[in-house]
Amino acid sequence: MPEQPNPWPSAPAGAADWLRDTCGDGLTGFMPPAMPDAAWVLNALYEHEQGPGETSYHEYRQAGIAEGRVRPHVVGGVDLDAGTVATGGGLGRAGHPGPGWRRLRWAELARRTGDPVVPDGLLPSYRCFPSVKKEGSWPLGIVPPTEGSLDRETWTRLIDVLVEHSPAGPDTPCLAYYSPLVLEAADFENLHVRAGKLGDAGILYDDPEIDFSPSNLWAEDRSWCLCTDYDLWATKVAGPSRLAEALLSDGEIEAVRLP
Repeated sequence: MPEQPNPWPSAPAGAADWLRDTCGDGLTGFMPPAMPDAAWVLNALYEHEQGPGETSYHEYRQAGIAEGRVRPHVVGGVDLDAGTVATGGGLGRAGHPGPGWRRLRWAELARRTGDPVVPDGLLPSYRCFPSVKKEGSWPLGIVPPTEGSLDRETWTRLIDVLVEHSPAGPDTPCLAYYSPLVLEAADFENLHVRAGKLGDAGILYDDPEIDFSPSNLWAEDRSWCLCTDYDLWATKVAGPSRLAEALLSDGEIEAVRLP
């Protein structure tokens, strides 16, 4: 059986130069300005049906080490567990944890705790929801958002919304950029950019060599551009106001506007 062509081959050199010229350093992702509008799509978090509980991820890990159930993380003779906090968060792709868990909206958690969804002057990150955490560690009954990548369910729905708001729909020519931080073989000299069609963007999520969704995805005509920063819990989607409004009102995606 003949091998199928790669729907996302490498893009021509210079395909992302406009982003570097517009946004500066793209080490963690090129953060676009509003074009003319923007919304932040929040990564999913989940709560166990029995509630968050009192035990934190850090307390659970330390107890496991003390009881011999968990091996301490030792590198070069240094016990890393002795000086770090197990927050419960992670990096890269994520998805629904399975039976017994439900999607916990950021807005619901904000109402419950009194914390803002995103504190003034900050972006969606580990700094959010300080009152929920115990010395920096999340409760064991909550799966916090991961950094640097959209979760599978949000990525899938976001692509659907982008298809609906792109003139060529699934045939919209697009480009995807990956920060060298997410690549197994980091290349800090050359930009890793691929070219394909929006309708094939689902394939990008399951690339066996990359554990993240793209750092940037944009329409070739630059009518919209998204950025998933390596250090953040959300993706900025810049484009026309109708696209931003669609994201803010979508029933599956949770999105906010930030100053």
